[in-house]
Amino acid sequence: MVRRGGRLTDQQVIKRTEREHLVKSQNYKTSVKKLGMLARQIQGKTIEDAIVQMRFSKKKIAEEILKQLEYARDEAVVMRGMGLGGVDRAAEENLNDTSPTVSGVEPMIPGRAEGKEAPLQIQLKNGKRHTVADPSKIYIDQAWVGRGPYGQLPDFRARGNTNILRTPWTSLTVLLKEEATRIREYEEREEKRRKAKVGKNLWVPLPDRPVQWQRQWYTF
Repeated sequence: MVRRGGRLTDQQVIKRTEREHLVKSQNYKTSVKKLGMLARQIQGKTIEDAIVQMRFSKKKIAEEILKQLEYARDEAVVMRGMGLGGVDRAAEENLNDTSPTVSGVEPMIPGRAEGKEAPLQIQLKNGKRHTVADPSKIYIDQAWVGRGPYGQLPDFRARGNTNILRTPWTSLTVLLKEEATRIREYEEREEKRRKAKVGKNLWVPLPDRPVQWQRQWYTF
């Protein structure tokens, strides 16, 4: 059924123009509390920064998270084509610098003609400043944990008694997006803040309404 006269909603336009990738890990033999702390640590960071954090973390489960982040990064690049903007620019620079031409004239490639894009300074939701050098760079937008099934482990006690321990299993889910999403969200927040200052809160002596039923004489 066609709705809205075939027009796309804002969410549908975002889904078509921006890339994202959702990856869920297998169940790890750890608790929600322990894995949740590491999930909050990597949330909001770029995928490379999160990998570095897990590489030098002293937590036991950090090694498994490191493998999962590397797998998620590779899968996002192959399946969604994310994070390839920097590779294209590097290839253009290499072609400009090293490729000889028969006529001796340098090829007119947009990478050199337009120049490199300057890093963009944006403000995140938490108020921190963030520099975006590559809009196609991958970052972790969301990271959450899920409780899995409990296992059983015997705990042998004195006098032939045995207790059954319930060992928790937990999974990790990460949502990867590109820096272009952060830029769009920042622009939307700035536009909303500008409208709040200039729009509804702007004092005017009389409401701005169109004149209707205009007559040649007074109506009072």
